[in-house]
Amino acid sequence: MTDAAILYIVATPIGNLEDLTYRAVRILGEVDVLACEDTRRTRTLLGKYDISRPAKIISYREKNEITAVKGIIKLLGEGKSVAVCSDAGYPGLSDPGYRLIREAAGLGFEVVVLPGASAIATAIVSSGLPTDSYTFLGFPPRKKNQMARFFNKEKDNTHTLVIFESPFRVGVTLESALTVLGDRMGAVCIELTKKFERIHRGYLSDLADKFRDRKIKGEVTIVIAGNNPKFTRSV
Repeated sequence: MTDAAILYIVATPIGNLEDLTYRAVRILGEVDVLACEDTRRTRTLLGKYDISRPAKIISYREKNEITAVKGIIKLLGEGKSVAVCSDAGYPGLSDPGYRLIREAAGLGFEVVVLPGASAIATAIVSSGLPTDSYTFLGFPPRKKNQMARFFNKEKDNTHTLVIFESPFRVGVTLESALTVLGDRMGAVCIELTKKFERIHRGYLSDLADKFRDRKIKGEVTIVIAGNNPKFTRSV
């Protein structure tokens, strides 16, 4: 192992390409290998900032994660520096990355996280709900009973909830949250940082009505208040 054998976890823009940091631009231009979820998207980012392509670009996504992790560890063992990018935001947060980070750190390789844009942080700050304590739950289950249990586990907790959801299931998810959690305040954040960004704030009952039959395009993050009378509509 040499000093060059560093694994960089690079947060990339969640929408607006101008949100890439100066440090990320520098590192992406210096590493030996770039591992990315979608090579086409990453090439667009490299072109935007006129970043010279690394000598080697490999695919690292959910479907090839086990094989890719072995390959990246081998490259680190050869003294190569490797940067990892997902399509948007942080690798490891609802995207591949966790297994690679654990494996590399466990073998003694240096792991450096380059902070940047995050849909989680952007959504919770935009929501107007408490930010002092929150829980990110990823994507909820698709089946009705499983989704109900998913929310029921958080029913008595006072922390703010943040979830990702498919644009095709927003109405269903809001209805389930309303049924299980009660009529709390929430926010539906669509296409964060992009040209057509929209933040819909209100009580879950109103949001569920608004999105019941509404067609949505783009990425969606939902924020829901914790169990607190201050943020719950009285019956």
